[in-house]
Amino acid sequence: MPQISTFLGIIIRMFYRDHNPPHFHAVYAEYEGLIDINKLELISGKLPPRVLGLVIEWTALHQKELNDNWESAKRQEQLKSIAPLV
Repeated sequence: MPQISTFLGIIIRMFYRDHNPPHFHAVYAEYEGLIDINKLELISGKLPPRVLGLVIEWTALHQKELNDNWESAKRQEQLKSIAPLV
């Protein structure tokens, strides 16, 4: 599972040829959540509230890039890194 970004101890990963809806995995310590790229919401798993807020903020800033990576992942093409939340 390629890592596409990391910030504040949060690792953002996306699987190749994963199931819909378009989403990514956010990992923080022992927590992992799946984030719907278009709805900007947690669809599975668990993240601490503060971390979830940061991840949703980052997602909103990078929706187009995330959707582009999702399409690339479906085609098993190389994914692009996305700038961290600063």
